[in-house]
This record gives sequence, C-alpha cells and structure tokens, in this order.
Amino acid sequence: MADVRWIYDLTIFLYAASVLFYFNDFLQSNRKVNRLAFGLLAVVWALQTAFFVSQAMTKDYFPVITLFETLFFYSWVLVSLSLAIHYFFRIDLLVFFTNIIGFVVLVLSMFLPETPIKAVSHILTSELLLTHVTLAMFSYGAFSLSMVFSVMYLFQHKMLKERKWTPLLRRLPSLGQLEAYAYRMNMLGVPMLLLSIVLGTIWGKMVLPEKFLLDTKVFFSLLLLAAYSFWLYKRYRDTWQKRRLAQANIFAFALLLINFFGVNTSNFHSWW
Repeated sequence: MADVRWIYDLTIFLYAASVLFYFNDFLQSNRKVNRLAFGLLAVVWALQTAFFVSQAMTKDYFPVITLFETLFFYSWVLVSLSLAIHYFFRIDLLVFFTNIIGFVVLVLSMFLPETPIKAVSHILTSELLLTHVTLAMFSYGAFSLSMVFSVMYLFQHKMLKERKWTPLLRRLPSLGQLEAYAYRMNMLGVPMLLLSIVLGTIWGKMVLPEKFLLDTKVFFSLLLLAAYSFWLYKRYRDTWQKRRLAQANIFAFALLLINFFGVNTSNFHSWW
C-alpha cells in the first residue's frame, strides 16, 4: 500500500486547498476562486477513486470493512454527491458545507491503519455484508446532505426573520427549495438504510450464532431508521412547521453520528 500512499496524501492536501478556496468564496463571493475550488474538488474525487480502486485491487475484499475504509468511502460518497448536485442544481454553498464534513471525515481516517490488524475473516467478505455496508454509507451520505440543507434553511429563516439582507442570503436557494431538497435526500436515504438493515439481518442470521438483534449497534440503527421514517411521516402529514422539521432533521443526524462513531460494542460491529 505504500506505493499508492502518495495518492492519499495528495488527496488530503488538495482537499484542504479546495475547502479553503470555498471558504474564501463564502466570505467574498469570488467566482474565479469558486471555479478553482470546484476544479480542485473534482481532482480530489478522481484521486479518491484511484486510491479506492487500488485498495480494491490489492485486497481480497471490497474495502469497506475497517474504520479507515468506511471513513474513506464515506468521504468519497460526500464528494460524489456534492459534485453531482452542484452539476445539476448549482448550489455552491451546499458543496462548501458538505465538504467541510467530508474533509473532517477524511482527516480522521489519517489516524487509523489502512489495513486490518488481523486477517479479515471470510465471513466479512460476504457479498451480503459488503452490500450492507455500502448501502449504509450511501444512506449516510444522503442524510448528510439533507442535514446541510436543513442548516441552510434555519440560517436563511433566521436572516429573513431579522431582515438582514446580505449578499450571502442571495446565494441561497429559497426556503421552499431548501426544505424540498432536504426531503428528497431523506427520501433517498431511508430506503437505502432500510435495505442495508435487511441485508445485514439476513447476513447475521446466516453466519452469526449469537442473538445479534439485541446488539447495541443494531438497536441504534433501527432507532436511526425510525427517527428518519418518523420525520418523513410528519413531513408527509404536514403537521409540523418547516422550521421544526429542519431542527428534527439535525437531531436525527446527531443520532447518525452517535451510531457511526459512538456505538461500537459488539464482536461483529467492532472495528479492526
């Protein structure tokens, strides 16, 4: 892995530069800086893809098992989704805020080993398990973008309420658009998370002797699914104010972070 480590290091450097340029554009609304930041982000995506492919080619399994691999893949998902949404909808501030998360996630992976401490068991290379993890990361990516839309909604709501007509306010989509985008992202994330849990349950029933449904990670995953499903229900019934929906969406994302980083107590959900 040392021969491709330079790709990872270069990715970190260019990602930091892209985020800094986006921050400059956030403060001064400079189109040249914005285009430079976007170009660097596109290069970051290409480098991340190359590094991920190199890992897949050198390992005997799809590299989404260890914490390093899942953090890297999560960051790649965030970059991919932000680039796609920017291409179709041209929401510059979304790309900036989303990639703050993506950059922090990638930096966290720097402190973790690239390869498992011990050999990966054959039961961890099952197609069911790998699909389970991959779908979970894509759902987390969708939920991350939804959270960013909700934060932008609350920010714009506050600015409008206080009658602060700043240039930044003009760069944001309307409140209705932000709320609709958050809804669509959750509509994508919930089915993927549900399918991920179903596949994980099938895999667990096949290979795990213990009562894995009583596991803390499983419990929090079901709680997370319930929280986002309840959010979709309340949004569909239109019984909550949009501001309250945005706040609840951020709370649900906090549960996601707890589930991803804070819950790690079982044998089969422990990181290598």
